[in-house]
Amino acid sequence: MSTFLIGMPGSGKTTVINLYESICNEQIYDTDAFITSRHGDIGAIFSEYGEEYFRELETEAIREICSYGDDAFVSTGGGAVLREENVRLFKKHGDIVYLRAKLETLLKRLEGDASRPLLSGDRKERLTKLYEERARIYERVADFIVDTDGLTPREVLQKIFMCREEAI
Repeated sequence: MSTFLIGMPGSGKTTVINLYESICNEQIYDTDAFITSRHGDIGAIFSEYGEEYFRELETEAIREICSYGDDAFVSTGGGAVLREENVRLFKKHGDIVYLRAKLETLLKRLEGDASRPLLSGDRKERLTKLYEERARIYERVADFIVDTDGLTPREVLQKIFMCREEAI
């Protein structure tokens, strides 16, 4: 069974899977990195082709990662749960862990990060809007919720391990 990390930009998904890889030396996937390696910069994809095209690339990446049959640790893009097909794939191939953080925490973690196309412009306004649109979806689809506020990446990973043990 794979573990799929979901959550807002800045929730720590990529940081946590990279820590997992360094500690456990097991297979990880980051859907954003997967897309970048095949199609180039995500910001450029958004500006040239739009969000819908990016979401299709994201779904293709998720399909492919799931087809490998690995017991992988997967970091997904913040909007991956917006497509029911992605959620069905996550549920079919593993557990969904929502890394939840307060809006204030996300804003602090994303300070100075200009790499996120959906947050260009007024970052606080855009992040607040995304948070309001997505928080209920994350909670609805998650098998487990890990609150990341005030935790180190190692502590978040420990909580994920506890969730996985409970699932067994």
